[in-house]
Amino acid sequence: MSLNLNDKKAVVAEVSAKVATAQTIVVAEYRGIQVGHLTQLRAKARAQGVYMRVLKNTLARRAVEGTPFEGLASEMTGPLIYSISEDAVAAAKVVFDFAKTNDKLVVKAGSYAGKSLDKAGVAALASIPSREVLIAQLLGVMQAPVSGFARALAALAAKKEAEGA
Repeated sequence: MSLNLNDKKAVVAEVSAKVATAQTIVVAEYRGIQVGHLTQLRAKARAQGVYMRVLKNTLARRAVEGTPFEGLASEMTGPLIYSISEDAVAAAKVVFDFAKTNDKLVVKAGSYAGKSLDKAGVAALASIPSREVLIAQLLGVMQAPVSGFARALAALAAKKEAEGA
């Protein structure tokens, strides 16, 4: 069923609002995927906070018009599913992980921070650890010198106590 003009404007406005807050958009061709698999992909995307939608390419082009993602418009051909996320790696990770298990989902392109990415670029973005993992690693690195100093003081105190006894 085709959309009337007001419905099209509503879709463009909804997608434009998501694009305005997004850091990453990943575009993948979904030709030949069964509905059940597509439903699983959407559930994974929702769990990761990724907005995923099948759109008419002309509506998607209008939604990214005038945004940093405008360079992605040239890749918008064929049956595409659009993944949009505020997290820098979430959209790429969800789509790329699903593409590993389902060869019919073909990652076409992406855009991160206004830079267009090809399939290899999306793969590289997907391989970056999530924000939470990076924060945990940073805290571990920051905490290491303090905990090492505390262990050295405890060892020194134990040594002095042993000499005093």
